[in-house]
Amino acid sequence: MPSLKALKSRIGSVKNTRKITKAMKMVAASKLRRMQERAEGTRPYARKIQQIINNIAGSMNENDLPDILKGREPKTVLLIVTSADRGLCGGFNGSLSKGAKARIEKLRLEGKTVKLIVIGKKAKETFRAVYGSMIIYSINAAQGKQVEFEEADEIGKIVIDLFNKGEIDSAEIIYSKFVNPLVQIVTPKSLIPLEITQVEANDNSKDEMKSVYEYEPSEEEILKTLLPANISVQIFTALLENAASEQGARMSAMDSATRNAGEMINKLTLQYNRSRQATITKELIEIISGAEAL
Repeated sequence: MPSLKALKSRIGSVKNTRKITKAMKMVAASKLRRMQERAEGTRPYARKIQQIINNIAGSMNENDLPDILKGREPKTVLLIVTSADRGLCGGFNGSLSKGAKARIEKLRLEGKTVKLIVIGKKAKETFRAVYGSMIIYSINAAQGKQVEFEEADEIGKIVIDLFNKGEIDSAEIIYSKFVNPLVQIVTPKSLIPLEITQVEANDNSKDEMKSVYEYEPSEEEILKTLLPANISVQIFTALLENAASEQGARMSAMDSATRNAGEMINKLTLQYNRSRQATITKELIEIISGAEAL
């Protein structure tokens, strides 16, 4: 049985840990509110730009559509894998890695070549050991600061450059979609080609899709501008969703850790009190036995 001194020291250590996890939970909750607002605020814009592209593409001959919209025969696929730079966020990083690995293996079984862009130190550490030869770029996540559009636009330009050079035929991003602090869904999103099914319909979308528009300049010129912008916007949206999911997962993990620490403190305190009572009782028995011997 541990000594009273050892139990008291352990109780103090767990109390200090609980203070840390409680503080981390509060920080994550504060960041989550900001990240959630930005993620939810970006969704309508991302949805709208895809609707516009769909409207334009729907009015054009399929043979006239640019390759970046319809894609090419996917022999080489680029996967953009996201993660956090830090741990202590439950199964957030593990779920993303698991989903990405499953997608990689599926593509390889289909005979396709896979190239990777990893965002976040955790993804870099995980995939460098197993798929190191596939990684062409690695970028740190926006840890400790807000995700900015410039960062997503930089990645978007890399994707477009690789496609234009013929080094890739299609591109996807795998991220964690934020639902609520307890639920984050690992989601693959196609960047090249654009998936029409990704556009979420709203009350007015059916009427808009049926409307006939005249475009100035030509549809081809508009798409030439919108398609690269759309890729950057979709990457930006995914990174915002990922950032919100990370903070939600961290808040939940730290809340669970804080509660577990409280339960451990109660158990250790009970054990300490019982040991202390047993020690006192033993000392009293020794005193009484000594007095009787005299």
